[in-house]
Amino acid sequence: MEKLRCQRIGCDAVFTEDDNPDDSCTYHDAGPIFHDGIKEWSCCKKRSYDFTLFLEIPGCKTGKHTPERPVLRRPAPQNRAISALPQENSVLTKETCPRCRQGFFCSDHGSQARDVNAKASKTVGVASSGSDSHLQEVCAPPVKKVIDINQPQTCKNKGCGITFKEKDNHDTACSYHPGPAVFHDRMRGWKCCDVHVKEFDEFMTIPPCTQGWHNADAM
Repeated sequence: MEKLRCQRIGCDAVFTEDDNPDDSCTYHDAGPIFHDGIKEWSCCKKRSYDFTLFLEIPGCKTGKHTPERPVLRRPAPQNRAISALPQENSVLTKETCPRCRQGFFCSDHGSQARDVNAKASKTVGVASSGSDSHLQEVCAPPVKKVIDINQPQTCKNKGCGITFKEKDNHDTACSYHPGPAVFHDRMRGWKCCDVHVKEFDEFMTIPPCTQGWHNADAM
């Protein structure tokens, strides 16, 4: 039996027609909302500032897999786009806001990115005035990850998402978008290849523009 890949947004599983029960697929059935740097699924109100993490939000509906790309329900019209977002965002502080804590600019706490950079500069300055061993400790490279070359991994490069083994990885194994994704004036696209479309499901089918190694730890 031929193996097919599910085309529902949020699924992407491989299935066969004779093994496709009613609750085998978990997916999103409504289009996303993009506003002020926030990405939100209108069907379940789950959201993220980071586009890669946004695409990893589990689906909220269940059903059968399908090889046909379905048409997403359009988000209900809002008087203001921000009203579609969870109100919990209004009570986040600089210390609890996930975007600020990662050092990114946040429209709710606009100066946080500069504060983080300032703290980083102070840290380096203190380290520089101390001993060489202290400086090496601050700037120590990350611990290398030990990988089983036969272990299946999921590529996190944008636009890829396939399962691979490190033994089969090479410099042209992956087709992906180096990014970043751009959402502006109701257009969605990729800056890397300068392709922009109006509909989100069209955006998800924009062919990757770059080849390289699969990466299970891409950000």
